[in-house]
Amino acid sequence: MDKTKPKYAVIDLEATGASITAKIIQVGIVILQEDEIIETYQTDVNPHEPLTDHITQLTGITDEQLALAPDFSQVARDIYHLISDCIFVAHNVKFDANLLAEHLFFEGYELRTPRVDTVELAQVFFPTFEKYSLGEVTKALGIPLEEAHTAIADAQATAQLFLRIKEKIRSLPGILLERLSRYADAFLFESRLIIDEIPFTKPLDANTHADVAGLVLRKANATVSEKCYSQDFSTNLALLGLEERDQQLAFSKAIEEAQRSKQKSHFIQAQSGVGKTYGYLIPLLANPELSRVVVSVPTKLLQDQIMFEETKRLHQVFGTAVHSLKGPANYIKLDAFKASLDQEDTNRLLNRYKMQLLVWLFETEDGDLDAIKQQQRLQWYFDELRHDGNLSQASLFLDHDFWQRSYQKAQSSRLLITNHAYLLTRLEDDPSLIEGAQLVIDEAQKFFLSLEAFSRSEVAVDLVLTEIEEKIVESSELLRRRLLESLQYELNQLVIQSQQTTSLEISPEKWQKISGDIHELEQNGLVLESMACFGKRIYDSVWLEVTNTPTRRQTTLKAGKESFLDFSKMLPEEQVVYFVSATLTISPDLQLPQLLGFGDYSQTVVAELPTDRQAIWVDQQSPDPHGDQDSYYHILTDRIMALAQLQKPMLILTTSSEALLELSQRLEGEHVPHLAQGKDGSNHQIKRRFESDKASILLGTGSFWEGVDFSSHDQLILVITRLPFENPQDFLHQKVTKLLSEKGKNPFISYSLPVMMMRLKQAMGRTSRRQQQQSAIILLDRRLMEKNYGPSVLALLGEERPLYLEKSEKILSDVADFLL
Repeated sequence: MDKTKPKYAVIDLEATGASITAKIIQVGIVILQEDEIIETYQTDVNPHEPLTDHITQLTGITDEQLALAPDFSQVARDIYHLISDCIFVAHNVKFDANLLAEHLFFEGYELRTPRVDTVELAQVFFPTFEKYSLGEVTKALGIPLEEAHTAIADAQATAQLFLRIKEKIRSLPGILLERLSRYADAFLFESRLIIDEIPFTKPLDANTHADVAGLVLRKANATVSEKCYSQDFSTNLALLGLEERDQQLAFSKAIEEAQRSKQKSHFIQAQSGVGKTYGYLIPLLANPELSRVVVSVPTKLLQDQIMFEETKRLHQVFGTAVHSLKGPANYIKLDAFKASLDQEDTNRLLNRYKMQLLVWLFETEDGDLDAIKQQQRLQWYFDELRHDGNLSQASLFLDHDFWQRSYQKAQSSRLLITNHAYLLTRLEDDPSLIEGAQLVIDEAQKFFLSLEAFSRSEVAVDLVLTEIEEKIVESSELLRRRLLESLQYELNQLVIQSQQTTSLEISPEKWQKISGDIHELEQNGLVLESMACFGKRIYDSVWLEVTNTPTRRQTTLKAGKESFLDFSKMLPEEQVVYFVSATLTISPDLQLPQLLGFGDYSQTVVAELPTDRQAIWVDQQSPDPHGDQDSYYHILTDRIMALAQLQKPMLILTTSSEALLELSQRLEGEHVPHLAQGKDGSNHQIKRRFESDKASILLGTGSFWEGVDFSSHDQLILVITRLPFENPQDFLHQKVTKLLSEKGKNPFISYSLPVMMMRLKQAMGRTSRRQQQQSAIILLDRRLMEKNYGPSVLALLGEERPLYLEKSEKILSDVADFLL
């Protein structure tokens, strides 16, 4: 062992709390030199004060245990002499180093060692991790941490993490390390020592990477030859290591029969949880005459999920060329990042992000900024780096641009995954995306909603007002200024009028005045970018919609047409398309194919099978959602707290963000740990956090009803707080109501009730994704017992799974028995 080499003391402390007045109760130290453990040390410390229940539960340390431990004064000398010639390393070094230094100081020892923080090092060198707590990082890297929150176990895990970070740094080429070192003073502590310790001598591998204008970029991977799929679906499943399911097999046969048909448009219905993704992918990819398959799913979250799971496995086993296509704003624009590197910044966090992105660009194959999960800490910076879809021919990165590479890969990949919103945007401008391919529209009932959203325009009013103010300042022409001031006045008046409501209809006369000002501005050579989308179509209705988020009140200008957009006319003439959905028939009076503009199509329904792995309980003591709201939320909170005692993962679905925030606030007041959509990170982040915890609670709304699968838990409780009826004031609801009323139909029976049932079944399908998965569903809506539609809804729900009407206490014991 070379004694001239630096030594590192990797230290973890357990304490009576997290404040500066906390007392140490346990010390764990691992001494490293030349990447080897040369000594370890551990001791309990008697704080001479009782521990809180929280600390005892967190650490497993008891007052009785510490009563037998030495005082800190008795161990201070040993600790100081062990670490005084070392570099101090910890995960969140500020807490451990400050607390230990203070305790040592009061015993006469002054600790002046340099400090290295594995948190900030991990953030830079493992840039795509979602969280950087010790538990999350060690789990992601496969580092054992069996007794978390005991000092020596945490210190040993941190030591292994530290060695893994050093290993990662050594793996990087010297030119990248040299560029990283330029920003390494942005570390809060002396963490740059670890970069400086490693020589910048490793050459760049020209086979895998290119040095382009100061950025080290990964070259596109060479395509792999695809292996032949078997013509037998079950054989392909076995090769993928998957279990066979009867309904999935029936669904795949429906896809095979559709391929043999001369019909171009196919609508196939199969219940959620049968494995539809493999059910359509395998038969289509197994067809040797089919060169390309394009799949569209409802959300980017589901798009990423399919890429991470199903298509990744298809690529690994069969070598199928797969690509995920998103809009340009999802990708980094290298010119913008290069410009930010050339600009000197004093913001430490910004410079650490620059380091993080330099490492990420060395690793990423697709340049999708969604891979960086900590963007919210400096969101404006990432917004500046997003691609705008334009690429100058003079760009230094012309041959390496991720958006352009994505576009090219989309043309050559055999399997292309995209999302409904982006598919519609691309088809409007470039139908060649799907020419020669067969198109699958997954979750077709959601596609109809995406089509409706695509037919509208919307913009945040504050963005328009900001742009108008900027143009007024810039404009020297009197006419332009008067038009801008007129437009500013009209919009401000509308915002004032909307303060007492959630939706404000704009009269045709008022909109004619606003649109007239915009048009006249354009005639005078001034285009408002924020309002450009409103010039594409003529709208029948324009309104303001107000939404409240945890941090702000947002007013949005929206416009729509009363007629439905015909999707069939957006497709190439000979296009083959498969619409896959859990529900094709909304009601006898309303069919999904007709709403999408299809008159000639084939329709197949895969029979649903009853299941005993999922059961429904309707609470007879459910609160009235239209009654006293304080009482309503008080009862909901009580029910959730009671179910939380079962220590099972629980998904709670609300029908509005306002209801979600109210429930979250009340659970916080009762000290019930939970995750809440919109408060605790992106949908993707909170889903991952929920799935990693065996007994967590997640509050969700919106896409969590229909767009997200929960398949990782073996058991799950789903709480539906309210029947998911559409808002009768919603523009789409009013459009369909008008259409049915003109035909002499009852809109509630023909649309509102069936759509509610469809959404309810979709939600239940989110928690029934595997044959062995168990889920208990609790319905907390009194209307099921009081309204005349209640019996028919209950009868439909009970057709495929057990259904019970019970009091809340009985439900609690029943669910406990069901999930044994």
